[in-house]
Amino acid sequence: MVLVAGLVALAACGATEAEHPPGTAAAPAASRAPDTNAVSPVVRPFDLQGHRGARGLRPENTLPAFELALDLLVDTLEMDLHLSRDDVVVVWHDPLIDSGKCDVEGVVRIRDLTAEQLGQVRCDRNPDPDRFPDQVAEPGLVAGNDYTIPTLAQVFQLAASYSTDDRKTADQRANAAGVRFNIETKRDPTNPGAIGDGFDGETMGIFEVAVIEAVTTAGLLDRVSVQSFDHRSLRAIHAAHSDITLAALTGRGDLPDFSALVQSGAAIWSPDHRSVDATTLAAAHDAGLLVIPWTVNNPNDMEQLLTLGVDGIITDRPDLAPSP
Repeated sequence: MVLVAGLVALAACGATEAEHPPGTAAAPAASRAPDTNAVSPVVRPFDLQGHRGARGLRPENTLPAFELALDLLVDTLEMDLHLSRDDVVVVWHDPLIDSGKCDVEGVVRIRDLTAEQLGQVRCDRNPDPDRFPDQVAEPGLVAGNDYTIPTLAQVFQLAASYSTDDRKTADQRANAAGVRFNIETKRDPTNPGAIGDGFDGETMGIFEVAVIEAVTTAGLLDRVSVQSFDHRSLRAIHAAHSDITLAALTGRGDLPDFSALVQSGAAIWSPDHRSVDATTLAAAHDAGLLVIPWTVNNPNDMEQLLTLGVDGIITDRPDLAPSP
């Protein structure tokens, strides 16, 4: 196995992945394509978000996964964020790295490694081929074969490079030039100290500060939304940066006080898609929230949610999404 010497010695054992339960994947369908030669960079009525890039087709949260999502003309790239040992924002779902996804021995903790070390860990494995039978680790034209753990800045740069790459179509380049980024602070509401940055639940911790700095440096404040299951993270960001779009994530059956979410700064409610029906959708809309559920992989579920009138979906399979 290829790995920086000494990484495993830095590792700390922990829990296995806390997964968003997706719908049932279906057979591949034709790629989504636009009707015009240009895609507006402004927020559109329906928001198709590629979950962890395009997890159903490429290993999650990697540059090739985000490139393929751009190939499929998603409106938004959805991704998860953690903090490296040297306080750099990196793109990964779990607090841990395990051998089911990456070329590591044992279990390695993200927070124990620097961004440079994480950039040498190859994560091109499919941990669940039964759920993701179409996931393959193929190189992209822009990302190449870089299946390491990227920084948030590298994902921003990928989209920028993609938008000027003449190997992509005019539609793809125009879409990438205005694509949005839905970035999740992976704080654990039940364990506020998990990131290890001194977060007090009220003011931005080192993690939130680093996220905002990365977004600001890239000049993408108007194209970024920040989401979290830990709504304290959202409130802390809102208190310091009221102009940032925030999305409150909730689990299956967890129906929040929608008015309270709005008052705390949230503009979007992103529930488990099985929590959405006509009643909950109407209540959220009445409170002034957009509703963008996760993780919708079954085309029948997608159609039903579009018929209900959701404002977008987060999916591992953007290639299966119907036109809104």
